[in-house]
Amino acid sequence: MNMEETTTKEKILKRVRDALISKMENPFKDVDSGSPVMIGIEEEKEVAFARKLMEMGGTFIYCENEKNLGENLKFLLDQKGWKDFFLLDKKLELLFRSLNIPFQNNPDLFNNMVAGVTRCEYLIARFGSVLVSSGLDTGRRMFVFPESHVVVAYTSQVVEELQDALKGMRKRYQEKFPSQMTVITGPSRTADIEKTLVMGAHGPRELYVFVVDDED
Repeated sequence: MNMEETTTKEKILKRVRDALISKMENPFKDVDSGSPVMIGIEEEKEVAFARKLMEMGGTFIYCENEKNLGENLKFLLDQKGWKDFFLLDKKLELLFRSLNIPFQNNPDLFNNMVAGVTRCEYLIARFGSVLVSSGLDTGRRMFVFPESHVVVAYTSQVVEELQDALKGMRKRYQEKFPSQMTVITGPSRTADIEKTLVMGAHGPRELYVFVVDDED
């Protein structure tokens, strides 16, 4: 290292030391840290969720009621040529039986499933995301293993922001908070393989969200 380089380095270090020692007035003292960081969502949160979900490659299906949910699920089975859905959720089992939707939950056939169905905790309008957790009956594998992930949700589960969902989770679970929460934003994808977009790289390649209107 020559003399010129040493001198330049010393000058830079001196400026850093002086800056650390000297006291400056906070130029941002009037910032309101309690105000929202993002601009509020102008459209209805259900519409915002649907639009963002589709932008991220997911499929949104609105259902007027649970009867309409059954019709739409049967249509998806016919459209995709699937024999049935795979689910591991007691509440969904009861619902699917009442709607006469074919399903199976044989653990020996888990690795062969094509379309797995789960519930969710919340739908986040800001990002078109689905919040799931280990607190649901399905466990953790159902969110990542099936080739096609089908989510059954209700309009009352749609919130504007992630923080709204987290507040709801704290209220819902209180002392028994789930050990794992996952935010799903569209189908699994990556562009790390030769800079080519690959769907289903780390999870489902298709995401379907059926939202049943349960609010008058």
